[in-house]
Amino acid sequence: PYYDAEATVIDHIAGTGKLKNLMGSLVVRNKQGQTFKIGTGFSLSERQNPPKFGQVITYKYFGLTRTGKPKFASFLRVKERL
Repeated sequence: PYYDAEATVIDHIAGTGKLKNLMGSLVVRNKQGQTFKIGTGFSLSERQNPPKFGQVITYKYFGLTRTGKPKFASFLRVKERL
């Protein structure tokens, strides 16, 4: 089982190696104010056109680290505004 939560995109980190010229990971801030990177779960299309700064994404994770950050965070989707 996994949990999911939302976070706001605050930065993009460029990819390296096979991801050169693409988005490698996102830096996000969750509702608790924690900042962390999410670098997995993206399709090629999402890496070519990553979520914009300020957009809210949904991510999944498997519990928390000792410091309270989401463990193994993985991108699920961009939250649609209603």
